[in-house]
Amino acid sequence: MERCRNTNLARELRHSMTEAETRLWYQVRDRRLLGYKFRRQVPIGKYVADFACLEVRLIIELDGSQHLDATEKDSGRTNDLVALGFRVLRFWNDDVFLRLNDVLEQIVASLRNPAAVE
Repeated sequence: MERCRNTNLARELRHSMTEAETRLWYQVRDRRLLGYKFRRQVPIGKYVADFACLEVRLIIELDGSQHLDATEKDSGRTNDLVALGFRVLRFWNDDVFLRLNDVLEQIVASLRNPAAVE
């Protein structure tokens, strides 16, 4: 039942992406980053990841101001995803707006070194 609920939620989230998610999605979609396939709003375990490259088990999460008070919850989420065998990169929305090239460089570094622990 949880999987179905997450699939429906993921579908809804794909249709209501934030501006930051839309900007990053444009950069990583269609194998634009080193030829790796990214998916958006991906159900993984009990969560829906903002972006995921399943080939190298990399998740990218974008955090807005609503996450300022949710650091403990986000940390638990990250730990759960790591326990499932994923690496997790977290960026603030402002990073995407103000430092997009730096964000992309960090993602590329993670893609080039899939064994690295974040």
